[in-house]
Amino acid sequence: MTKFSIGIDLGTTNSVVAYCALDAEHPVLELLPIPQLTAPSTVEARSQLPSYLYLATDAERAAGQFDLPDAAEREFAVGEAARRRGAEAPERTVTSAKSWLGHTRVDRHAAILPWNAPADVPKLSPVTASQRYLEQIVAAWNAAHPDAPLAEQAVTLTVPASFDASARELTREAALAAGLPADFTLLEEPQAAVYAWLASQGEAWRKQLKVGDTLLVCDIGGGTTDLTLVGVVDEGGELNLRRLAVGPHLLVGGDNMDLALAYAVAEKFAGQGVNLDPWQSISLWHSCRAAKEQLLAAAGPAEQTITVLTRGTRLVGGSKSVPLARDEAAALLLEGFFPRCALGDKPAKRRGSGFQDLGLAYEQDTGITRHVAAFLSSQGTDAARPTRVLFNGGVFKSPLLRERMLTTLGEWFGDASAVKPLAANDNATLDHAVALGAAHYGWSKQRGGLRIRGGTARSYYVGIETAGLAIPGAPRPLRALCVVPFGMEEGTQTDVPSNEIGLVVGEPVQFRFFGSLTRKTDKPGETLARWTEDELTETAPLEATLPAAADAEQDYYPVTFQSRITELGMFELWCRHTRGPEQWKLEFSVREE
Repeated sequence: MTKFSIGIDLGTTNSVVAYCALDAEHPVLELLPIPQLTAPSTVEARSQLPSYLYLATDAERAAGQFDLPDAAEREFAVGEAARRRGAEAPERTVTSAKSWLGHTRVDRHAAILPWNAPADVPKLSPVTASQRYLEQIVAAWNAAHPDAPLAEQAVTLTVPASFDASARELTREAALAAGLPADFTLLEEPQAAVYAWLASQGEAWRKQLKVGDTLLVCDIGGGTTDLTLVGVVDEGGELNLRRLAVGPHLLVGGDNMDLALAYAVAEKFAGQGVNLDPWQSISLWHSCRAAKEQLLAAAGPAEQTITVLTRGTRLVGGSKSVPLARDEAAALLLEGFFPRCALGDKPAKRRGSGFQDLGLAYEQDTGITRHVAAFLSSQGTDAARPTRVLFNGGVFKSPLLRERMLTTLGEWFGDASAVKPLAANDNATLDHAVALGAAHYGWSKQRGGLRIRGGTARSYYVGIETAGLAIPGAPRPLRALCVVPFGMEEGTQTDVPSNEIGLVVGEPVQFRFFGSLTRKTDKPGETLARWTEDELTETAPLEATLPAAADAEQDYYPVTFQSRITELGMFELWCRHTRGPEQWKLEFSVREE
């Protein structure tokens, strides 16, 4: 029986679960404590599950160091114990699995994590790692609510707004394997942050926003920055919200800031003649995270002492300490991550070498304000000028960083009051807002409450090989046919006007798909002969062998397309035979058969 709306924030750095009763007239949102190993043989319940997975050694497994009450000889640990163990053995620790799900240049079903780990370390895929986090969450819920198993509840799982269709499908695959219900919903994280704000305000939100307002959602978590524009519109005399644009997936966030502080502090230790080894460097990174949160708090201290343990043969090791001043930390983070810049500035794309690792595409330019400027400028209309801003993510616990972002927006758009912040949630909520908002969204969906409209965050295209004379060693030119317009609503379908297209059947072929965050006016049937990388980005291709009729006389059929966006937000492309009853469905999926 469905009793609860459950919101799951599967975070890059931390995962959170919130819920509320569906039969409540006014939902009361609660957080689910998640039992997890915090040290070998020690289980505690925490409001956050660190998105870390540690792969145990044979000795650790045999000793049962990561066993749970219901699981003996576990080969891995998830959560706080994995995060702590990762400081000592980073080569055995999986991090940023969610970002790997969105990384199209690797096989996300392959056992590649931990990335660049030694050959003797077992590995797993980004999909499997995400599944393991969700399995821990499912187990925690079922233990706390044995009469309402998670598989029978209304579950909303959040994803970055920038995730393309293939990354969403991979997330869905991991979620189903972990035990989420088949009809669970995917929700963009910035939208979830807005729902959390709506839940905190009740009907008072209508006094803070008015028709014509444009809300910039600036969500900076541990590993990523997510940007979204939401417009306030009048529909039938009622205020409603519509998502206008989303930014690219930016791999820069609080973890980068912690590492920048750790680098600066390491130089202080070097000045004392202490050269840190890898174990101490990872430990220092975690220490700098805690110091950052204290120093940049509203009533933070003027100075924080950073201590690292020394390593030696003595049973009890010594320690070394250096001071880190509030002003020093603030200057480093403001200039390194929130520099003042012009609205027309673009992030630098520096390349230090002609050879690049195929690991995660971390941003070369850590200036988040420049990324925000590029996002707003790319919209190309006055609608991209925000009038309000909603801050989300742990980074914005610091009033100093919020003020710098507001000051910069004011400089771009006229004066300090040009872009006003929405009434802020408290600092604790910034860590939990995405999960809380997802739970509120599930309740609103069931109860007919306010919904943010917007449809697909991208327009989608299929690559069609052009006919013509063959040239040795050169691929045939490709054109891109728009099959899904920006903003196509869930649960709708559209016929794609075009000439007949030849669909190859009876042999393995690769179907190529493209997406665009910026081409918002293209209609189904429009064809592009050329484009830039900024306009269209190729997503993961789909390899398939479509069946041919037994009496088929040729290896292709003439077809036209029909596109569908399912209620779950998945993209289906139907290829319909123009001279017969046959039709073939291409689900935008990267699953292996």
